[in-house]
Amino acid sequence: MAREKFKTLTEQMFYVLLCLKRECYGMDILDRVPSMTNGKVTVGSGTLYNLLEQFLEMGMIRETKVEGRRRSYILTPVGEDTLRKEYERLAAQIADYRSIMGEEEQK
Repeated sequence: MAREKFKTLTEQMFYVLLCLKRECYGMDILDRVPSMTNGKVTVGSGTLYNLLEQFLEMGMIRETKVEGRRRSYILTPVGEDTLRKEYERLAAQIADYRSIMGEEEQK
């Protein structure tokens, strides 16, 4: 059975949406993702612009400015909900790991 689109997010998807909590341009995202992840996650320009197009189609982000070829985007409530659900999914996995491995939750 095919996986439902955006039911789970890749690291790149997660961080692109996270960047768009604040309005920014595509080039800003290319800089912000490695910066916020200490270089652990990068996004290529082809991947980024493909994701932005898909996120626009799904209503997760909206375009805020167009200045020539430069476009600015921001997260919509649908995008915030998608990001929150992914956070909750990951947090549940961490809780399961800690439970099985006998680790106490960190406070």
